[in-house]
Amino acid sequence: MRLNPFHIAITVRDIPESRSFYADVLGCPEGRSDQSWVDFNLFGHQFVCHLNPDIGKDGKVESHYNPVDGHGVPVPHYGVVLEMEQWENLATNLKQHKIEFIIEPYVRFKGQTGEQATMFFLDPSGNALEFKAFKDMSQLFAV
Repeated sequence: MRLNPFHIAITVRDIPESRSFYADVLGCPEGRSDQSWVDFNLFGHQFVCHLNPDIGKDGKVESHYNPVDGHGVPVPHYGVVLEMEQWENLATNLKQHKIEFIIEPYVRFKGQTGEQATMFFLDPSGNALEFKAFKDMSQLFAV
């Protein structure tokens, strides 16, 4: 089954700051842009940062945290399911950029159905991201 790319638009407090994070840290190529928004290719998906001047330069988007596996998982959050090697490379890159993790990279359900690697962190505006990878991608929706 071929998956279609998703489109998601989020609010950010500063376009140059977001450009630096998504392009330089996450390695997302930039697409179209204007003064108040910028498109990125987020691992094959259309991801758009829209300026929200109400957040303010020092402000952050607020998240709610739900308990999962003894961690506080931020809601809402977004991200991409990657191949394991891509996920490992991203985790290494984020550590090199000294990104502060909400949930450090780790493997859930080790040796069980749905074994997956996951990590959570915030962009500079406070938007929560989760990137994950499955040991066996066919178990993405396994119960």
